[in-house]
Order: sequence, then structure tokens, then C-alpha cells
Amino acid sequence: MSGWAPLAAELSLGTLLGDRPIATALDYASVLVFALTGALVASRQQLDIVGFIFIAILTALGGGTLRDLLLGRDPVFWVGRPEFIVLASLAAIIVFFTAHLLESRYRALLWLDACALAVAVPAGVSITLALGHGPVIVLLMGVVTGTFGGLMRDVVCNEVPLVLKQGELYLSCAFAGAATALILGAVGLPGLPALIGCGLVTLFLRAGSLRLGWKLPVYKARPPRQR
Repeated sequence: MSGWAPLAAELSLGTLLGDRPIATALDYASVLVFALTGALVASRQQLDIVGFIFIAILTALGGGTLRDLLLGRDPVFWVGRPEFIVLASLAAIIVFFTAHLLESRYRALLWLDACALAVAVPAGVSITLALGHGPVIVLLMGVVTGTFGGLMRDVVCNEVPLVLKQGELYLSCAFAGAATALILGAVGLPGLPALIGCGLVTLFLRAGSLRLGWKLPVYKARPPRQR
């Protein structure tokens, strides 16, 4: 891992986020927006208010929890700050009483999820760099933080996971965003602008997929060759 140390030092994000104010703010934002998406999915499944809260918390905390477990953070972010659970619960309650006002809950879900992804990926990147990890782990944790909460939400609610939906960019948006933070840091851009660039690239690609149909080529089965 020592081979990655010079690049990690150039990024300077770990030093900038030593007291973690930016990382904590990103965690709060991603928890809030992902909780809203979880509650919207719960509304589509016509769950009761307890179901709303459960799905919102699962969605909001899932990606960050897996990140912290993989990185060995002790305690996990929401154990050290229980207010994250309260925030997700309040978001769920608000959606429970207001979801019917939305003209298209699925459309709102897609765009809220895109915004949540654009916040959660920088959160994962910043936390991982603050712990002193190299670029490969930073990339992976950015993707994990941004995608696994939504994946858990969709699987539990029996929805087609957005992260695996054919014909749309999702995982690649998270990967590109995390890579952007690393590249910007490597060329000398300070920590906060690099994180902003990470979020903007993530959101730009996801929005392009939703509005303009951007996608990667998919595998198409072919008949076996006859020898």
C-alpha cells in the first residue's frame, strides 16, 4: 500500500478532513436525501408508518454502515451519532403525510436518488481518505457508500434495483465521481473543490442517463459458433 502513499498525500483531503467537519456534513446530507428516497419507495409499496421509518433508516444508513464495517471504523457513524437515526425517521414521517401531493412519486424518487448518490459518493471518498487509505480503496468505498443503501432499499421492497437497471448509468456514475476526486487531488486541487467536483460529475452523469438516455453498451447473447 506504500506505493499509493505519495498520491494520497498529494490529495491532501485526509489532512483537510482531520476533524471531519466536511465528511460529517456530507453524511448528514446523504442520510437525509436517501431517507426521503426510502420513504418514497415505502409509499409505492403502501406500507404503514413503521414500515416507512424502517425502509428510510435502512436506505439512509446502509451504504455508510457497510463502508464503516469494511474500513474498521469504531464506532459505526450512526452509533456514534444517533441523531442520524432521528433524522431519517423524521424524513420518513414527513413523506408519509406528504407523498400523495407528488404528481409522480417514481420520478421524484429517481431524481432524489440521483442527488443522494451525488452526496454519498463524496462522503465515502472523504471518510476513506481521512483514514489514510489509498486510491483503490477510496474508489471502492465511494461506490459502496453511494450505492448499497439504495440497493438494500430496492431488494427489501421487491423493486428492480436502480443500481442494476438495464440501460441506465448508476454504478459507473459513482465510480467516475470517486475517480474525479482522486484526479483533481492529484493535480493539486484542494480537498473541498475535489469533493465538489466528485459530486458534480456523479450528478451530471446520472442526470444525463435519466434525461438523455446515456448508457453503456450491454452484453448481447450470441449463438455459439459451430466448428
